[in-house]
Amino acid sequence: MAQQENQLEQLKFCCSICLDLLKDPVTIPCGHSYCMNCIKGFWDGEDQKGIHSCPQCRKTFTPRPVLEKNTMLADLLEELKKKAGLQAAPADHCYAGPEDVACDFCSGRKLKAIKSCLFCLASFCEKHLQPHYDSPTFKKHKLVEPSKNLQENICSRHDEVMKMFCRTDQKSICYLCSVEEHKGHDTVSAAAERTERQRELEGRRQQIQQRVQDQERKVKRDQEEVENINTSADKTVEVCEKIFTELIRLIQKRSPDVKKLIRSKQETEVSRAKKRQEKLEREITELKKEDDELKQLSHTEDDVQFLQNYSPPKYKLGFPQIDLKLPVFYNRYLEDVKAAASEAASTVEDILQNGWRDISLAEAEVDSSSSSPQKGSKTRAELLKFSQEISLDPNSANEYLSVDLGNKRAVKKKDAQSISKGLERFESFGQVLSRKTLTERCYWEVERSGRCTVAVAYKDISRRGRLSAFGRNENSWALECCQIMYLFRHNNTLTLISGPVSSRVGVYLDHRAGVLSFYSISETMTLLHRVQTTFTQPLHAGLQLYETGDTAELREPELDA
Repeated sequence: MAQQENQLEQLKFCCSICLDLLKDPVTIPCGHSYCMNCIKGFWDGEDQKGIHSCPQCRKTFTPRPVLEKNTMLADLLEELKKKAGLQAAPADHCYAGPEDVACDFCSGRKLKAIKSCLFCLASFCEKHLQPHYDSPTFKKHKLVEPSKNLQENICSRHDEVMKMFCRTDQKSICYLCSVEEHKGHDTVSAAAERTERQRELEGRRQQIQQRVQDQERKVKRDQEEVENINTSADKTVEVCEKIFTELIRLIQKRSPDVKKLIRSKQETEVSRAKKRQEKLEREITELKKEDDELKQLSHTEDDVQFLQNYSPPKYKLGFPQIDLKLPVFYNRYLEDVKAAASEAASTVEDILQNGWRDISLAEAEVDSSSSSPQKGSKTRAELLKFSQEISLDPNSANEYLSVDLGNKRAVKKKDAQSISKGLERFESFGQVLSRKTLTERCYWEVERSGRCTVAVAYKDISRRGRLSAFGRNENSWALECCQIMYLFRHNNTLTLISGPVSSRVGVYLDHRAGVLSFYSISETMTLLHRVQTTFTQPLHAGLQLYETGDTAELREPELDA
């Protein structure tokens, strides 16, 4: 009777949601009480409706009531537990859900299993598992993590636990199977096969982990490469923008200079024409006056008066000469200016076209070089083995070039030098060649200040005229070093060269192999351009200077330069 009363007393203090004793009891506005977590979960599901209700009386509340623990009810529950010896029901998370493994020995609402026994082929909660720990009977039983697949360990034919493995058929079997349909097969215990397979598994895991480490290193390397590519691309874009900005600035700077030159020539020629016009008009006036006087005299009837007033002319008047030389000369000058401007535009266009072509081909060259190193690549230390002492030939120097420092340096002067003329001397451009002919492998360096062209050329290169400039003919190969970029020219074809601009340029020539390479020399050595061709004659080193004060010096290469 007392037990029934205790059960009835317990029901009064049960949550109508979880049906267990109240835990952290709360009382809502309608007067009903629930576990705090139970009513919170119930109302969380009603949040989208905006109206919250009591699970028992269905009374609604707006807004959602604030929950406070009912301390009085909580104290009553504690007194009831002490008085009746009641225990609070296990927490919700101890009961087995749809995804959990349930204890096979619990009655009513089942608790979660904490272990499964491969011998009993059953799962146990903490309470029902205790005999496996306490009784010697269960010492040989094997406990594993809770599993729903225990029935898969039972032989469907003999209803026995499959403790053996048939290697012939590669399947788990029971003892009866090993003496019946698997008789004579290669059979071992499941534990022995597990040990073998475990060894294979560990070996495979080691391979996988090693492969993962290798791939992670590759991923890290690729990430670094991506960062380097992005950084290099940004720097290259920045350099190219500076180059094109400078190119536009130079063009814009030259445009007013050309206009000023044309206008100055125009004023000079117009002034000359006006002076000539004034002189002719004075002469016309004087001639007309003399003609009028002679006309009046011709009508004098008195012979004596005629003879006294007429005196023979002191000079004869010839047929008038029309001077067309000046207009023709000036028109030819204007045509030359337009031709020069057109050539400059064509030159810029060639630079851009050739530069774009080289940019388009660069990717293929880089791809091929990544798999096979570029032939002929050398370090500066290797190139220094072929360094030679080279001096300039003053007899070939243009009259605006001064050659000094033991014929090692060329300087562009403002005024022409007092030097003798000769067939070897360059007349049209500020150029000079070396004395020595180059027919073997050799390396030299040029230290420059200002704009300079570093070249090699055959001795029979033209010394006068537009095509005598280095690179404008088939007899020379030239690298023009500007303030912010390089240009390579051969046979009047231009190529825009990218690379670090420095004051020193290295030149490597392998005459027999037909290889000509130009390098930028600073703290590091960078290949700027390489030519592969066939040289048919001995070559000479060449220098060309452009503006007054520009210098170029053949320097003795040193490893620490």
